[in-house]
Amino acid sequence: LMFFGIFLCLDAFLYVFTLLPLRVFLALFRLFTLPCYGLRDRRLLQPAQVCDILKGVILIMCYFMMHYVDYSMMYHLIRGQSVIKLYIIYNMLEVADRLFSSFGQDILDALYWTATEPKERKRAHIGVIPHFFMAVLYVFLHAILIMVQATTLNVAFNSHNKSLLTIMMSNNFVEIKGSVFKKFEKNNLFQMSNSDIKERFTNYVLLLIVCLRNMEQFSWNPDHLWVLFPDVCMVIASEIAVDIVKHAFITKFNDITADVYSEYRASLAFDLVSSRQKNAYTDYSDSVARRMGFIPLPLAVLLIRVVTSSIKVQGILSYACVILFYFGLISLKVLNSIVLLGKSCQYVKEAKMEEKLFNPPPASTPSKPSSKSQNKGKSSQGLSTEENLPTSTTSQPVHQKENIIPLLVTSNSDQFLTTPDGDEKDITQENSELKHRSSKKDLLEIDRFTICGNRID
Repeated sequence: LMFFGIFLCLDAFLYVFTLLPLRVFLALFRLFTLPCYGLRDRRLLQPAQVCDILKGVILIMCYFMMHYVDYSMMYHLIRGQSVIKLYIIYNMLEVADRLFSSFGQDILDALYWTATEPKERKRAHIGVIPHFFMAVLYVFLHAILIMVQATTLNVAFNSHNKSLLTIMMSNNFVEIKGSVFKKFEKNNLFQMSNSDIKERFTNYVLLLIVCLRNMEQFSWNPDHLWVLFPDVCMVIASEIAVDIVKHAFITKFNDITADVYSEYRASLAFDLVSSRQKNAYTDYSDSVARRMGFIPLPLAVLLIRVVTSSIKVQGILSYACVILFYFGLISLKVLNSIVLLGKSCQYVKEAKMEEKLFNPPPASTPSKPSSKSQNKGKSSQGLSTEENLPTSTTSQPVHQKENIIPLLVTSNSDQFLTTPDGDEKDITQENSELKHRSSKKDLLEIDRFTICGNRID
């Protein structure tokens, strides 16, 4: 489960550097060449293209705003503090990172929904502006928070007695105290597993940033990398050991079998496969962010800022190396996506969840011909982005509002986690009764991550 989840996060993280610039370029090309085609549709851009442009603008603005944050001054300011004060600061940063991740996705969802919802009046488009500035402010503050985390970790690596690094590693064992002796259900353990996956991947990126900053200070001397290698291995090993002990005792005390982790893996695989369908509602990186709480935008802004300040590109040969590196990243992204999609299909088949993918809900059948005709119209114009970039989800059909609630209920990927196998027949019999229930009661039964995802239309 950890390996599968980490590669899911890696795929969503690489998407920001590889396919997102291409998608933004295609969306801008569509916008600039629109007078040549004429206004055949009511929308200037498709909803997915609007979201791509918003992501690109947020990345560029936050990148230039990060230039006003001095990394060296922050490093010396943190280094001048005492060890105990730094330990408290690091704990506070971890808590703040989880809080930022929790409401940051809500801010981005509000922006995407406000920018893509159908509006009757032109004055209603003004509501996108406050949501956009809130999103920019969030990504900027979250990137600064992660930079302070990386700086604190860098100070711990460069301290002479390594006492701060030892204290920070012992902080991982405090997690065992806070979680082992509590009662956990299967869904709570699933949320904890997703949080652990996101935390471990973020730590890997932080270690990469620390290594880049240290190698820059020593003029990229490869001998210094072997000095950092034992500390890096020690941090990773302590993280893995703590997760193993924590999950082992949680499953022991709550009488949960180890087979539940295969169900969790099948749930993540179902999210991946459903987001790759032609008529998906959300982009793949958004579904990963909702499920795991991993938002790649702040981390990508910080990594771009550190790489551009650490590596100087001069001369034609340097630019050629940058272009080759970019094509290598695209190859890695495509290869990772192919392997993940194949494994996800295998896990979905093993969990016998194929019927939820291929059997459409009864409420969405009337809108099938219209969605097909829309897709044919888009393909005839040559403007549909899923043909240009098959590895990402773009097409988003427009449904009526009364069809949203039954569609959400039937496409929920978490039902098999909360219901035993014997109740599957009862669920199919109660599908007709769900239509007549109130919308408030239906929304309470849906995973909160899925609600925001399917509302982007």
